[in-house]
Amino acid sequence: MSTNHKAAFFNFEKWGDAGKRYVSQSAALRDAGVDIEIVDNALDKDHIPSNGDFDIAAIFMDSPVDAATIAGLPNLKFLTTMSTGFDHIDLAAAAARGIPVSSVPAYGENTVAEFAFALILALSRKIREASTRVQIEHRFVTDGLCGFDLKGKTLGVIGTGRIGKHAIKIAKGFDMNVVAYDVYHDDAFAKETGFAYLELNDLLAQSDVITIHAPYLPGTHHLINSGNVNNIKQGAYLVNTARGAIVETAALATALKSGRLGGAGLDVFEEEAQMKAGDISASADIIAMPNVIATPHNAFNTTEAYFRILDTTIGNIIAFTKGAPINTVKA
Repeated sequence: MSTNHKAAFFNFEKWGDAGKRYVSQSAALRDAGVDIEIVDNALDKDHIPSNGDFDIAAIFMDSPVDAATIAGLPNLKFLTTMSTGFDHIDLAAAAARGIPVSSVPAYGENTVAEFAFALILALSRKIREASTRVQIEHRFVTDGLCGFDLKGKTLGVIGTGRIGKHAIKIAKGFDMNVVAYDVYHDDAFAKETGFAYLELNDLLAQSDVITIHAPYLPGTHHLINSGNVNNIKQGAYLVNTARGAIVETAALATALKSGRLGGAGLDVFEEEAQMKAGDISASADIIAMPNVIATPHNAFNTTEAYFRILDTTIGNIIAFTKGAPINTVKA
């Protein structure tokens, strides 16, 4: 079959040889007439390939595709992000050029929810402190390592999409009580699973552990902030595996320092772009706190999730070549 399209896959240094082979040897893409280029680095306005002859770009969250990037790609006709979130793309600029944008709406509801509970368990049972004591301090004693059971505690779930729903199911397996906040209620799921929707401030006040699974949108920017952080139940724990800017950094730091929050498990940060560039200064105080577990946006990172992402991305590209894009997002 003759080649009708060329797709460049960016950020592929993190996918490894197996991921590169999976894409470059894809029979489905070949049969759709798509030629493949694998690019290790990210795509942004300062890293636009010199040839730029591809009409399809597949990117990851590390590629900030703004208006300048889009302007530098005159041949671009379709953009697909290998992520659920799409806040790294200037959707208005893409729409102005008539470039449809697709995402991966579901690949890791269990993957991210499991990671959230890994953080919850590590916090509740002081796993990091216990491991440090044995491995680094060479002390095999339990003084100061008393944690708390999850059974009977209240989990507050912010966002009841696919990931939030899976987190609720896991919580029920631990015999936790569950309350949730979402602009859109799934009342049938709530009745079936046995939890209640609350207003945000009520959720903050009642939850022993709060886990965030909402998308980052204008309406969720600083959803937890200096105006409501003191509504959090004294000593509660916060876990964020969604997007950093859903939580105001200054408010989070104040709540941790004051003891309003007993601890936090943070896989995402508001200043993530600077942190990836090596500058952690904006979040340094939070990261250094002994009651904080910090990880580098790693909740998605399993072999199974990778290949689900690639399969959906390949499907997005094939649908575009047929003139019927799927999983599209709007400005």
